[in-house]
Amino acid sequence: MRLVVLGWGNDARGDDGLGPLLLGRVARAGWPDLTVIEDFQLQIEHALDLDGAEAALFLDAGRDTLAPFTFAEITARRDASHTTHALAPEAVLDVYARSLGRTPPPSFMLCMRGERFELGEGLSTEANERLERAWGFVQGLMEERSVEGWRRAAQPDGLGHV
Repeated sequence: MRLVVLGWGNDARGDDGLGPLLLGRVARAGWPDLTVIEDFQLQIEHALDLDGAEAALFLDAGRDTLAPFTFAEITARRDASHTTHALAPEAVLDVYARSLGRTPPPSFMLCMRGERFELGEGLSTEANERLERAWGFVQGLMEERSVEGWRRAAQPDGLGHV
């Protein structure tokens, strides 16, 4: 399965760096057929990065996310963010569908709960623990490496809502 993994955030803003930190581990793991993309925020151009992918995984931190993290399948959804410089993952999928005239690849979002997002903050103790748990979960996803398996993991009785 050709997989694109997008991780975004700003490590100068404390727990906002969780997405890039997890993405770095994914990149270093050396799994085949994997493209990793890191940025400070998602933009419309990221829709083109999904072209040819069989699945996509988005990695981020969130303030109001259930701890330690959530994992869910996401779908294209138009929102007002397409007129800004930062997009929600669902908006990136919508740009893909509208620009390329095709259904985007099956896509999933792993969002780790963060506590501190202030400029100059380091990673909180809680966020570091959540990063470790998310890393273990991602390793399991990569062992399964199928859309069907990921959909099972995203179900309320799966492991995606720990």
